[in-house]
Amino acid sequence: MATERTELTRTGAGVERLTTAEVIDRLSRFGGPPEQFLGNLLAVQCQIGPAQGGAIIRNGPDGVVELLAAYPALQQNAAIPVWIAQAIELFPEVLSTGVSALRPLHSPDDMYGQPPQRHLALVPLRGPQAVRGMAAFMVETRDAIFLAAARDRLELSVSLLSLYEMRLTLQRRQLDLRRLRSAMEVLAAVNEQERFAGMGMALCNEVASRWQCDRASLGFLKGRYVQVRAMSHTEKFSRKMKVVQDIEAAMEECVDQDVEVLHPSSPEATYVSRAAAELSRHHGPSAILTLPLRHSGAAKAALLLERPPDQPFNIEEIESLRLTADLVTPRLVNLEEHDKWIGARMAGGIRKGAAAAVGPKHTWIKLLVILVVGFLLFAFLVDGEYRVEVPFALETVEQQVIPAPFDGYLSAVYVEPGDMVEGGKTTLATLETAELKLRLASAKAERMAYLKQAAAAAAEDKTAEAQIYQAQADSVAAQINYLEYQIAHATIVSPMSGLVVTGDLKRQVGAPVKTGDVLFEVAPVEALRAELSVPDSDAADLLENQSGELATASYPDQRAAFVVERINPMSEVVERQNVYKVRVRLQTAYPWMRPGMEGLAKVDVGKRSYAWIWTRTLVNWVRMQLWL
Repeated sequence: MATERTELTRTGAGVERLTTAEVIDRLSRFGGPPEQFLGNLLAVQCQIGPAQGGAIIRNGPDGVVELLAAYPALQQNAAIPVWIAQAIELFPEVLSTGVSALRPLHSPDDMYGQPPQRHLALVPLRGPQAVRGMAAFMVETRDAIFLAAARDRLELSVSLLSLYEMRLTLQRRQLDLRRLRSAMEVLAAVNEQERFAGMGMALCNEVASRWQCDRASLGFLKGRYVQVRAMSHTEKFSRKMKVVQDIEAAMEECVDQDVEVLHPSSPEATYVSRAAAELSRHHGPSAILTLPLRHSGAAKAALLLERPPDQPFNIEEIESLRLTADLVTPRLVNLEEHDKWIGARMAGGIRKGAAAAVGPKHTWIKLLVILVVGFLLFAFLVDGEYRVEVPFALETVEQQVIPAPFDGYLSAVYVEPGDMVEGGKTTLATLETAELKLRLASAKAERMAYLKQAAAAAAEDKTAEAQIYQAQADSVAAQINYLEYQIAHATIVSPMSGLVVTGDLKRQVGAPVKTGDVLFEVAPVEALRAELSVPDSDAADLLENQSGELATASYPDQRAAFVVERINPMSEVVERQNVYKVRVRLQTAYPWMRPGMEGLAKVDVGKRSYAWIWTRTLVNWVRMQLWL
């Protein structure tokens, strides 16, 4: 193997004949781009194998199988060889098993009964946690021992890829360390300054020195425009100078886009670099890099660097400068804001607060604040009608009590509570009169007997006896009149028109009644009033002649107006609560209104602010608890 040679292509060096050992040694120290390394690695592996072709395959980010490299290299727009297509089909199997595999490649030239001439050697490429790809090689041989030895050599040569990746990782880490060291050194030099002017000058000088810049300028956003605040190796400058104005224009271009602007820019660049090009044409030529300095997610300043056009800024320098800007910006912005006289700081704070209040950020929070402030202004400045809400019950202004006219028994009952009766015409009930009539007949007979005896005694000139009989006849006559009165009043008629309020006696027919027992109560419906039950916490707010409205539970959609007529000065305990009875006079009456109906009444107390109305109960409770 030491005498074998292979070809290793190097950019800009043509083709050089090297031994396999030399090629492996160079590959182990190769630091070029991955595409070139993979091509050279496949070439070496095919030489070591030996194999007639090789390919590296992996799963792409979207799950589609990708061909990273092939040897011999495929021509542009050329079809993929059959053996590579078969290797791609076998890729999921190797990906799942994670072990090397040998698969035959059948072709029309193979003779029947003989083993195939070509085979696929599939070698998995392992990552830190799982298989990440596969190397596929086409080996021409019918010797199984030679095929197995070729697979082993190919498996060993795959380790060169891991070595290359480790070297790239180490190089990236070393590069990151160099960037971090440069940034920290700049930050240390800048932090030595205690005033903003000195810090800005130190930053510009340090950056210009480390990155070989002809000029470094620092500008801060003030309002809508950028003002140059520091320039390398320049203590005094005027904003009226043309170069300063062009630098500010280039900085504004960068800050407005909030991206790094590089001039000359690549054709694929999506940012605008017109102002940077004008600066280079008028005051150059020069290569220009403008970096936005971001603080709290927004571009607050810009750093513009200029150097000769034959030394354009590369990616490594741009990333190092970006890291430096990110580290320096917080200290720089903080010192710029506070290194001012007190008037300027107050004006800046007011401006920042106003900008935050009317700016486009935190829209929902600002809308909520506006709504809360509007609600508070409405609650404290707008007056509403304060109403005391209390329960009520309808009652009659007057009520007729109809008692039993004499002792007796109920014979019949014709009405019940809720019936309308007409005064002097509607019979409410009748009492039993049979016994009264018998007693009346007996009394009449007894009176006739006394009259006859008195007439006989008068005929015999027995004056004294005649007077005694006449007196007895008169006494019986009085009894007759009383019995006739009772019989006449046995039919109970309503003395007034109205509604039967009480008197559910239909189930008591035949029951005895005594003189004076209340049988019925009749109330005129056209004269109703309401009695409010006002809690003691609201009683002080009510006065006579206050107006309001009430609605019954049975007709909540119909409101009746009223006026407070009388407030009872003594409280009553109703359902474990002290209440005052307030009598009101209805100004609106409806035919459906009946005594005893209940509902809710609202008394108009007067105008109060809505804040007072909504918090009155809570404030009074707190005052009672804290004794304020």
